[in-house]
Amino acid sequence: MDNLVSTEWLAARLDAPDLVILDATMHLPDEPRDARAEFAAGHIPGARFLDLASFVDPASDVPKAIPTAEQFAARMEALGVTPGSRIVLYDDSAIRSSARAWFILTRYGEEKVAILDGGIAKWRMEGRGLTDLATGYAPRPRPVSEAVRSVRDKREMLANIDSGEWQVVDARDAARFEGRFGSGSEGHIPGARNLHFARLLREDGTYRSPDAIRTEFESAGIDLDEPVVTSCNSGMTASVLLFALARIGKYDATLYDGSWLDWGCDPDVPKETGEAR
Repeated sequence: MDNLVSTEWLAARLDAPDLVILDATMHLPDEPRDARAEFAAGHIPGARFLDLASFVDPASDVPKAIPTAEQFAARMEALGVTPGSRIVLYDDSAIRSSARAWFILTRYGEEKVAILDGGIAKWRMEGRGLTDLATGYAPRPRPVSEAVRSVRDKREMLANIDSGEWQVVDARDAARFEGRFGSGSEGHIPGARNLHFARLLREDGTYRSPDAIRTEFESAGIDLDEPVVTSCNSGMTASVLLFALARIGKYDATLYDGSWLDWGCDPDVPKETGEAR
């Protein structure tokens, strides 16, 4: 299974016994939408609701931190997801939240994980069936797995300003990245580059071709042969960059989990405004 699957691919496999479909929709806090209620009203047949908004480590000092290994195992157990299942993620979110779920699952060793290209919006546009019926599944015992993908913290990101060990690419829009008046942002981590996540997607929400993705990163000043850390506001759209990098074969990129929520609220860390330097 590729890490990006089409609506046609999924429609032909809805009854596959080893396939798990997870709705990973999460909306921005200022959007008047309820992902759980939308799921209950209509979802892809067989899908289970991941509840990505609560899939965090509430004990962490980092805002909206990635769940611990124990929390990950508990959520997968509750959803009846056994290790080694083929997992397809989809969303109906402006921030393409299924990429965040993809990163969490691959961080804890799930290898057969794909995103539904275009999400439920494309599925719906094509007239494919939805259901409001709950999917029957039972919890499955789940061992705790160690993380196999790294995340970076503020201490490491601060040290990186001087060392330049990793290229930092920020997925926020240019106004927030540059700290323009009215954007609500004081700028970006010094030395970061900017690639708004939306540039990696077509108008219909599907991912652009690998060649186009590669061009976008290179145009943003990223050397794809060197280490990369992605950042955004909360670690959500930074995951879109990570998924896009995986589409072009770069699997060693890492995430600054706290992103700007962690960096921007600290008065003691440096901030840079304007275009990338």
